[in-house]
Amino acid sequence: MKELDFINIIKNFADKNIIGDDCAYLKDLGIVITQDNLAENIHFKTCWCTPYQLGYKAVTVNISDILAAGAKPEYITIGLSLPKHIKTDFIKEFYKGASSALRGAKIIGGDITGGKSIFISITAIGSDKGRKISSRKNAKPGYVVITNGNYGLSAAGLKELIKGGNNIDLIKAHLEPKLDIEFSETISKNLHEEYAMMDTSDGLADALFKIAQESGVTIRTKFIEGMFGAEDYNLVAAVPEDFLPKLKKYKIIGKVMEKDDCILQIENKKYYNYDELDLYDHFGG
Repeated sequence: MKELDFINIIKNFADKNIIGDDCAYLKDLGIVITQDNLAENIHFKTCWCTPYQLGYKAVTVNISDILAAGAKPEYITIGLSLPKHIKTDFIKEFYKGASSALRGAKIIGGDITGGKSIFISITAIGSDKGRKISSRKNAKPGYVVITNGNYGLSAAGLKELIKGGNNIDLIKAHLEPKLDIEFSETISKNLHEEYAMMDTSDGLADALFKIAQESGVTIRTKFIEGMFGAEDYNLVAAVPEDFLPKLKKYKIIGKVMEKDDCILQIENKKYYNYDELDLYDHFGG
């Protein structure tokens, strides 16, 4: 089975009015909430990164989801499973890195336990106060598709690590991704219409396909170098075109259309189902 097959099973046991985005929006509480897990030798190798970088990235990937929802980062909890050989210096440096990535949020607790390898589970909570929360279901025909960054740098950094290269800028792009709080905040504070926004942690092509599929539309976009890579942690959004003057930094990359025979069209290439993107799958390679 593939990752999406597992997710579809889980959806049968979850609240269908809430599940579907990277953050669950609990409107009655005024919060969004997300959780990410990082497993040693799957998401990271300790020989490739310092404990500081590991703490930084573990928090960053969660804050990225909060920003994709359009929310304000507020709180973080951290769960750690650690093998016996881990020393106190690792914990100190990990939490220094985590603290440097909070973007205004606060660490409020978590859990720690023993294990055979390092396993990190982080929950992040964001506030909807003064903001309109996004959903990947909200892309409307006529909206433009915009993004806020470049693609392929993180994937190139991973390749550097694998081959033992020393391109520091690429490696840093992979281990210490930057987030654009202003892009998220400007949209969520000033846009009154519904909009769709996701981070591109699983690739720009992944985000575009999922937004189009969940919204019941077709997205047509130009080819972007690196769009089939992952872990760039940029944002991609579908918004009304007349909103663009309020944004300072963005690139128009596509258009939302009425649903036609495909879900996503990149240049002349049409994609009808997710598997055709041939992206990384945790359970399928």
